[in-house]
Amino acid sequence: MIITPEELEIYKPDKKLKEKMDKTELFEKTLFEVESCFHSIRVVRNKVGVFLKYLETYQAGIIKTPCYSGNLPYINYFLIPYLMNKNIKDILLIGFGSGVLINQYETLFQNLKRIDVVDIEENILDIAKKYFNYNKTDKMNFYLQDGLIFLKTTKKKYDLVVVDVANNFGIDERFCNNDYLSLINSHLKKTGIFVSNLPSSRDIFNKKNKFILNLINNYKNYFNNVDIYNGETSNRVFYKTFFDIDKIVLDITNLILISYNKNYTIKKDEKIDRIIDISPYLEDFVRR
Repeated sequence: MIITPEELEIYKPDKKLKEKMDKTELFEKTLFEVESCFHSIRVVRNKVGVFLKYLETYQAGIIKTPCYSGNLPYINYFLIPYLMNKNIKDILLIGFGSGVLINQYETLFQNLKRIDVVDIEENILDIAKKYFNYNKTDKMNFYLQDGLIFLKTTKKKYDLVVVDVANNFGIDERFCNNDYLSLINSHLKKTGIFVSNLPSSRDIFNKKNKFILNLINNYKNYFNNVDIYNGETSNRVFYKTFFDIDKIVLDITNLILISYNKNYTIKKDEKIDRIIDISPYLEDFVRR
């Protein structure tokens, strides 16, 4: 079963703002296109930047505009673990994206030994190298495999596990159930941190948001701490850069869950100056 963002929507968008979005011309040019066993892939360049798309959904990319330059903004939440534990040595990333995050981790974590990257898409590594300036180092090990199969067969444990997966339409429910959470927990070190990206209504704690509320409760059965980030900074950047709209239009957000068993604290004055200003993203913390 696939969980699509649209089925999690509770509120309908403002009609005028939605019309403005629909009429915005991004002047998109296709740089690469292929139909693989798992995805309908395009790499496109438009007035905002260069992006990897599965069907019409942006999966990864690099934005270059006067108001924002960098990764797709929701991915910046994946840098928060650096503020929790700067001594991370072993990372597992399920879902490759553009490869930009991998190079960012290699820059940030001075004691990093390895990043194991798992992706089911056979074209993804070549795309990252050709279109997103990904530079592979000896610390990165790439596994062309289903992420769940990797979790079931590996014996490795990690300081940080990041899961950001999607197909053409949404997220496979296999990456939401109890068996999956149990596998993740079994591959984390005692001080390990788990980061996941999920679609949700922006009204996260609305009783109508049943799927996400149940999922958060399940997370709490496996982790002592589940920090919830509502993605509002990411949303504001997205609508401003793509559509020049200063309001959030759609009732869908990237919900970032950061889960762990050891107690960590993040100081609000912490910074990642070499990559982004992280402070607005920290303000999106809504609940543990």
